[in-house]
Amino acid sequence: MKLPGQEEFDVSSAYENVPTGELVSGPGSGPSSDGSSDTDSRELGVPKDPLLFIQLNELLGWPEALKWRETGRWVLFEEKLEVGAGRWSAPHVPTLALPSLQQLRSLLAEGLVLLDCPAQSLLELVEQVTRLESLSLELRGQLQSLLLQRPQHLIQTTSTRPCWRSADPRQAFHDEEAPLKEQCQNPLRQKLPPGAEAGAVLAGELGFLAQPLGAFVRLQDPVVLGSLIEVPLPSRFFCLFLGPPTLGRSYHEMGRAVAILLSDPQFQWSARRASNLHDLLAALDAFLEDVIVLPPHRWDPTARMPPPKCLPSQHKRLPSQMREVKDLSARRGAPAEDKHGHPPHAPSPELRRTGRLFGGLVQDVRRKASWYPSDFLDALHPQCFSAVLYIYLATITNAITFGGLLGEATDGAQGVLESFLGTAVAGAAFCLMAGQPLTILSSTGPVLVFERLLFSFSRDYSLDYLPFRLWVGIWVATFCLVLVATEASVLGPGSPAYGCFCQYPDSGGNESQWIRTKPKDSDDIISMDLGLVNASLLPPPECARRGGRPRGPGCHTVPDIALFSLLLFLTSFLFAMALKHVKTSRFFPSMMRKVLSDFSSVLAILLGCGLDAFLGLATPKLMVPREFKPTLPGRGWLVSPFGANPWWLSVAAALPALLLSILIFMDQQITAVILNRIEYRLRKGAGFHLDLFCVAMLMLLTSVLGLPWYVSTTVISLAHMDSLRRESRACAPGEAPSFLGIR
Repeated sequence: MKLPGQEEFDVSSAYENVPTGELVSGPGSGPSSDGSSDTDSRELGVPKDPLLFIQLNELLGWPEALKWRETGRWVLFEEKLEVGAGRWSAPHVPTLALPSLQQLRSLLAEGLVLLDCPAQSLLELVEQVTRLESLSLELRGQLQSLLLQRPQHLIQTTSTRPCWRSADPRQAFHDEEAPLKEQCQNPLRQKLPPGAEAGAVLAGELGFLAQPLGAFVRLQDPVVLGSLIEVPLPSRFFCLFLGPPTLGRSYHEMGRAVAILLSDPQFQWSARRASNLHDLLAALDAFLEDVIVLPPHRWDPTARMPPPKCLPSQHKRLPSQMREVKDLSARRGAPAEDKHGHPPHAPSPELRRTGRLFGGLVQDVRRKASWYPSDFLDALHPQCFSAVLYIYLATITNAITFGGLLGEATDGAQGVLESFLGTAVAGAAFCLMAGQPLTILSSTGPVLVFERLLFSFSRDYSLDYLPFRLWVGIWVATFCLVLVATEASVLGPGSPAYGCFCQYPDSGGNESQWIRTKPKDSDDIISMDLGLVNASLLPPPECARRGGRPRGPGCHTVPDIALFSLLLFLTSFLFAMALKHVKTSRFFPSMMRKVLSDFSSVLAILLGCGLDAFLGLATPKLMVPREFKPTLPGRGWLVSPFGANPWWLSVAAALPALLLSILIFMDQQITAVILNRIEYRLRKGAGFHLDLFCVAMLMLLTSVLGLPWYVSTTVISLAHMDSLRRESRACAPGEAPSFLGIR
């Protein structure tokens, strides 16, 4: 039913003047745990609806003293009021009894339905809701005074004591439309995004009513209804369900039912665009068709299901109007999708060929120059300080590991001190000059394998290792400069033409066929191979060499030291994981939880070192040299170009350098492509050519100084990016924060 003069809402004409750019999201545009709803909305191409906050106010105290109290609220999941504890329950998946939905449908079919109601205040809204022929003037006045009574809210303030805000007994009406102070200070406002709207549901038993009263109102323009809602949001929907006392809590369950309906993205999308009662009931019937019924005596109705980690796709629940809008968006020039429903692959702008020598490098330098000052300003955030400590610990442990392995592989020609110095020089220079400073340079397993083979070759043929290695590094730098000049990164990982051929069994399982994989799959396959190479280089358990304990003919470990080292590892690991999950717990203030989560690794390492120092057991320690000099006695920091090697070896070094250049190019480009994927939402662009140029220059520098070679490492770089994740603060209760990008 509608008021006289109220215009019909035509769904088909609602999108005639909608620009194509606005057709980006739809009924799933509300918050989701994994962002799948937003993705579905963009694929649907339907208008984006604001987030809806639903509140249930229940009428209590009949027949002594009637009062309204907020007993439930919904954003994405349900929260119930725990009156005895004075707090809200944990967000959970709502469950409904099927009779409540059936009673709701009957009451809506016989009740008052106002679509696009022009009310501009709570008083006008109440007057239109109570304008029924079946109500007498006296009964209408009692209803109006009851509906205008200020409800009682439980507002969680920053203090430990909850704030109950209720009506003054001497004041029956609240004509003021300004929000209360407690509403403006409600912490729930921070969890709701800008532009959010509200829906108010009022339900309860009223003894002086002879028959049930139901009303569903959609306001033409959202209006802030004073203190009706616990947060000062403009209200879009208003639902009222009152009636004489009955057995059970039928009106309470009907109020929960309509609140759950409005929290459903598909029903809310249809309710916003319904033109009459028939459309509203059709949306309710569509909801009932997808309802899953749990059999009685197999499920506890009081059990609360926790929110799922990810929400399923809602493609199967599309109303016919959504399909029409999707077709309209396709006719207006929306990009075509492939057979799997994915948009066409667009090449990165940094990987477009210019056709000039060093053209890609020049573009990377120009792009980097515009963002260079902001790199230092953005690093002043406290989150970057925790990332600095975390990456420092990650790189120093990597330098210790590979420095020890390199010292054993080269008989002391390079050791831990060279690894420390090379990591500091190469890492600092790369981060200051490269196009993507989020990338971390470090020693990698494939390069270590090449160093070991190069040293074995030099020893077998009585060659001077460091001069031979110097010429290999010079040739590698030359080859990399040629790759930068010819823009070879365009043909490397990340380009549309790039892919790898993988062999898979056919459907019969007998023969094999070669198929071309997508670039992202190729990067994952090769990075997995590099990770396996690094894992294969882990040293065996260290033999006991201290404490005066005799060594037997075989390698063995000291039992107490080995057990204590294992306990230290487990303690540090479990403590770090516990601090990491403090961010989503209910303990401590939010700022302290965030600090403990950001510095979890640092605090765990400090705890482990403190326990080791307190107990005083002889656990393995890093032996740092007291003097700053090369590990190999008798050599300086500058490597002689020839040494004892013949002159022609400088030319022959080009052959192994060619193999190492291919390895470095693939390792560097794959790491760069993985870090610059579109899902990380980086704002400052990539620098594939500039990064490779910096690696070439650092290869030349480290070869001259006799330091280890360095290239981008995937694992530490991804850990660096993960420590700089930005997450939204506005998230529904029970919903994981959404990913905003990398700081």
